[in-house]
Amino acid sequence: MKFHTHLLPTYYPGRDPAFGPYLRNILEQVTLAEELGWDCQWFTEHHFLQYGGPIPNPAVMLSAVAARTSRIRLGSAISILPLHHPIQTAEDYAMVDAISGGRLEFGIGGGNTALDYTIYGVSQDERRDRYQEAIEVIRAAWSNERFSHHGRFWQIDDCTLTPRPQQQPTPPIWVASLNPESMRWAGSQGFNIMTVSHPMPPDKVNAAVAAWREGLLAAGLRPADYLNKLHFRVYVHADREHAREVAEDAIIRYEVLQEARHQSDRPVPSREKYDWDGMLAQGRNVYGNPEDCVRLLQTAAKYFDFDICSTTFNFGGIPYADVLHSMRLFAAEVMPAFAGRSAEVAGD
Repeated sequence: MKFHTHLLPTYYPGRDPAFGPYLRNILEQVTLAEELGWDCQWFTEHHFLQYGGPIPNPAVMLSAVAARTSRIRLGSAISILPLHHPIQTAEDYAMVDAISGGRLEFGIGGGNTALDYTIYGVSQDERRDRYQEAIEVIRAAWSNERFSHHGRFWQIDDCTLTPRPQQQPTPPIWVASLNPESMRWAGSQGFNIMTVSHPMPPDKVNAAVAAWREGLLAAGLRPADYLNKLHFRVYVHADREHAREVAEDAIIRYEVLQEARHQSDRPVPSREKYDWDGMLAQGRNVYGNPEDCVRLLQTAAKYFDFDICSTTFNFGGIPYADVLHSMRLFAAEVMPAFAGRSAEVAGD
């Protein structure tokens, strides 16, 4: 099992420092992840809300991280393609790949917050078509010295991108989705995929992954040549009870902020009504002492179909010193238990 790490800020004023120190802490966290042996760092794109909003442009963070690291790969999870002109996106991420020496992993998606589309003035009815046309433009811009494009949304004549990515013809491309139709399309394009463990039960996640494999096979591609990562919220501490208290409080704070982005009357999650035991029984949350975390990831490998474990440590207002301590303990006592092993396909 390979390990990546994922940063989706769930920012709590009063618990987290001001934005300047908060973002500088994140840069320090990524340099530590490289030192401790994680293979890739991912940053999300969110806007206008405390759920993810402190990083509205992952390319900016990735460029800052690229200048401070030398080995760890750097990913967008995701770039929300329909919100932006695809040439701007292509330029931003080509710069990341150039600055990092060819370490970019380019994750794409349509986003999942209606407010983004409202403020950017983009119709959600056009979301899917803009998304698919945008990646067509970006791939052409990256892989050709000159190109033209004439589509529904963008008309581009005789364009040269400077710089183009160091990785040719393109950096690896990933799709984030839990929708089988979107995943089948991702497979048909030869893209890697990323999924999440906590929002949906394993059977729904695995159905999306199966659709992706169907898309790869229909395109004449070998699924074994492509990657599938699953994202977990993680907290580890030598004291099991302490780990439980910190993680469960942070998960509820995370869930409250996540619900706020929907701007609806859906009930706010509460500690009393959250299915703690059920989530742990399927490895959908990972917290406890090191032995607990090893067992929970082994459980997740039985229920979910994935080959990369992507870990989030900084979530729900967990104090920064505790985040770093958790990372160090996970690297020292959890990751070695999976050295040389691959996650099992669900049901094997």
